[in-house]
Amino acid sequence: MNKHLTLTIAAALYWSSFVSGIALADADNSSDSSVSPLSETAAQHDARMEWWRQARFGMFIHWGLYSQAAGFWDGKPVPGAGEWLMNDLKIPLSQYASLVPEFDPEKFDADAWVKTAKDAGMKYIVITTKHHDGFAMYPSALSDWCIKSTPFKRDPLKELAAACQKQGIKLCFYYSIMDWHSSLYEPRKSWNDIATNAPDINAYDNYMKGQLKELLTNYGPIGLLWFDGDWENTWTYERGVDLYNYLRGIQPGLIVNNRVGSCIDPLPGQTRPGDYQTPEQTIPPTGFGAGVDWETCMTMNDTWGYKRGDETWKSTDALIRNLIDCASKGGNYLLNVGPTDEGLIPSPSIERLRQVGEWMNVNGEAIYGTSASPFARQLPWGRCTVKTVGDKTTLYLHVFDWPAGGELLVPGLVSHVDSARLLNGGKSLTVENRENCVAITLPPDAPDKISSTIALQLAGPVAVTNAPVLQNSDGSVALTAGDGTLHGGTFRYENGGPLDNIGYWTNPEDWVDWEFQMQRPGKFEISATIAAPALTSFEVSVEGQRFQFASPVTADFMTFKPVKLGVIDIPATGKIKLAVRPVKNGWQPMNLKEVRLTQAHAD
Repeated sequence: MNKHLTLTIAAALYWSSFVSGIALADADNSSDSSVSPLSETAAQHDARMEWWRQARFGMFIHWGLYSQAAGFWDGKPVPGAGEWLMNDLKIPLSQYASLVPEFDPEKFDADAWVKTAKDAGMKYIVITTKHHDGFAMYPSALSDWCIKSTPFKRDPLKELAAACQKQGIKLCFYYSIMDWHSSLYEPRKSWNDIATNAPDINAYDNYMKGQLKELLTNYGPIGLLWFDGDWENTWTYERGVDLYNYLRGIQPGLIVNNRVGSCIDPLPGQTRPGDYQTPEQTIPPTGFGAGVDWETCMTMNDTWGYKRGDETWKSTDALIRNLIDCASKGGNYLLNVGPTDEGLIPSPSIERLRQVGEWMNVNGEAIYGTSASPFARQLPWGRCTVKTVGDKTTLYLHVFDWPAGGELLVPGLVSHVDSARLLNGGKSLTVENRENCVAITLPPDAPDKISSTIALQLAGPVAVTNAPVLQNSDGSVALTAGDGTLHGGTFRYENGGPLDNIGYWTNPEDWVDWEFQMQRPGKFEISATIAAPALTSFEVSVEGQRFQFASPVTADFMTFKPVKLGVIDIPATGKIKLAVRPVKNGWQPMNLKEVRLTQAHAD
């Protein structure tokens, strides 16, 4: 059949079924509008959130028609995220529909997908049931703009539901509020060339509720609904609250992310609906504080949906340390895969998840069911998570940088430690309580090059004090970005992925300092780890000594290089302050990861 004729018929078919679906949605939704489960008690809320807080690690799956395009249109690669291809090129819907008869992922294997997640240590899966292009990845009774119109015909969500139930994984659904295909959604996109009626957000709201009711009644208990596309003015606070209530009326135990509500700031007295915060592609420097649940979602490469040629894969080291970082701040890590048009998870994702799973097999107890670190400042060698069971409290020390001197200092820990052991191998370790810190004697080599975990069994509850940075057993002092005190309103501490630095340093009036405890004074070589795409000048001051330096030029703000700055003399013990300030006449923005003092050897 002529391709243009096929598309014309397809567009008419999708629109006619879409309109009839609205009437069905209206009829189905009328009986549930009075439900208001927002009034649950704190204990009921905690019980509902319990499995999610225990899980800490989940798989995000972006899969749809855009996977067929794979980041290409008319044979040419398209810049940007693969799943945004329709929007970025303003592709008329009648042309975008050409992907439907091509989409036939015959190699899709729900059991294999779920096993990949389970073997990686993931406890839940969130899959896109409908992304911004409006195409439903299940056979919706409310529209033919869904998977039943493809050659594939099968229902991947039903197969995933069965596989998840069999393998003990929570199945969760993503759903986009925004819809580029719907003729009812407003604001309508200029490239929607199949719409024949005026947009009507109220009718669209009913259609959306109808599809969500299908998702919550046809696939068994669903762990959570993950909303997106909440940023256009037509999606209001009131609509978000109404939708949240509606969904919890169908499945009262459902968890819903905060993007169910408008991302436009609520008015005074309004609380954005939803059960947890959803930062994207970044890990908040200090989490969101006690009592606030959150989850970072992140890609393995640069895009969510499959994009042929995107090979900028994060390392396994980065993925594991991101997971640890999230848990240490009281959050979850939702790591994305973008399956192909054939239904296969790309092999680089499979390999990284296998390696993450190997690490989790040894260290999972230090992630699952843990809470945030009790330490006010970042630990110089890694991260900390906590688990309390009955009257027993365990601190898990995640050591990224294994100390060369054979001794690990835990600054600020004043609890008595009953025992210490390495999770990898179970070796017992010697612990000594010192003033404002605990010292742990370690074997010379790290059991795991990515992150080695030490479990400290405490005699009682956690007790910490805000101790200064301590000198390491080899005499060095590591002044990391997270430990610095920032003076100024422009720059900030940022982390996630390769970032663990002071960034956005555009104002030469901003400066940073550190306080540390000097126990063994003497001469020290001073160095800094910097990323600077342009030559920049800065000053380091300590104990009345001032030094001016010019940084090397690195490739960009993500490429860090260590820079030797010179030798300083610190003649006395006690608390010492070191500051870094821009030199105003020669300053260009830079990212600063660390300043390090290393004891200088006598000539």
